[in-house]
Amino acid sequence: MGARVLVVEDAEAIRAAVLTGLAEAGFDATGRPDGRTLEDDLDGYRPDLVVLDVMLPGRDGFALLEVVRRTSDAGVVMLTARDGVDDRLRGLHAGADDYVVKPFALAELTARVTAVLRRMGRTPSTVEIGDLVVDAAAGSVRRGGRPVEVTATELRLLEYLAAQRGRVVSKTQILTRIWGYTDYDPNLVEVHVSALRRKLGEPRLLHTVRGLGYVLRTDAP
Repeated sequence: MGARVLVVEDAEAIRAAVLTGLAEAGFDATGRPDGRTLEDDLDGYRPDLVVLDVMLPGRDGFALLEVVRRTSDAGVVMLTARDGVDDRLRGLHAGADDYVVKPFALAELTARVTAVLRRMGRTPSTVEIGDLVVDAAAGSVRRGGRPVEVTATELRLLEYLAAQRGRVVSKTQILTRIWGYTDYDPNLVEVHVSALRRKLGEPRLLHTVRGLGYVLRTDAP
C-alpha cells in the first residue's frame, strides 16, 4: 500500500468519499469522526499525513493540529467550510502544510495530499511497470529506456493507472480522479486512453476490460 493517511472528519458522507478517493489513488487511508483517539492513532497507526476538518465536535481542527505538530512529523492538510483568509492563515501559521476549502473536488484533495507527501519525501514519484517508468515529479515517461511524449492530462491519467496497477478502474473513477466530476462525456476517457495506448506502443500495457473499465498491467487481463 501507499502512504498512510488519517482523515478526521465528522460528516460521514464526506469522510467516506474522501477515504474512497484516497484508497483509489493508492493510499492506505483510515478515518475518524472526531479527534478523541488522535494521540493513539498517531502512535499506533503512525500516519504520514493527517487530513483535519476544522469544525469538529470536541477539540476543533486547530487544537488537533497542535497535537499533531507536538507529537508527530506527519503532514497536515486542513479542510473547512470557512473561506475566510484569517482561518486559512491561522492554520498555515500553526503548521498546516495545505488548506482545502469545502466544497472541493476529490481530485483536488488527492492532488494536494500527494503534493504534500511528495515534498516530504513520503511517497515515491517514480513507478515502474515492466519496462515502463513513470516519474510524475519530473513529468517524464519512458518505455524501454526511450522517452514517451505525453500531455499533462495523459501524465495524470497514467500516474493514476500506475498507482492502481493490476486493478480495473471504471470510466467514472477516472473522470472523478482526473477531471474532478462524473458528468463529462465518457468518450473523453476513451480518447485519452486510446492516445496513451498508442504512445506506449507494444507489447500492450493498457488493457480494456469490457464493461468494467481499464487496467495497467504487463499481461493481458
